[in-house]
Amino acid sequence: MTGALAPTKPLTAADRCDRCGAQAYVRAVFVGGGDLLFCAHHGRKYSESLRAAGADIHDESDRLRETPATVRGDER
Repeated sequence: MTGALAPTKPLTAADRCDRCGAQAYVRAVFVGGGDLLFCAHHGRKYSESLRAAGADIHDESDRLRETPATVRGDER
């Protein structure tokens, strides 16, 4: 995140895309206050126009490439 805006809390599974309702991985924060949440797809789709509108983009979509921890009972 850049600029003088206050840092935001990490997105959780409860945060949903304002466009389609999928899990949010991108937060667009506006200088005048307020934010919008987007899934990775819609975050990519709208990022240029959001930046042009002055939004600061916090993108956590790299979490989609993380490998999940081993599930208990699944070790062999």
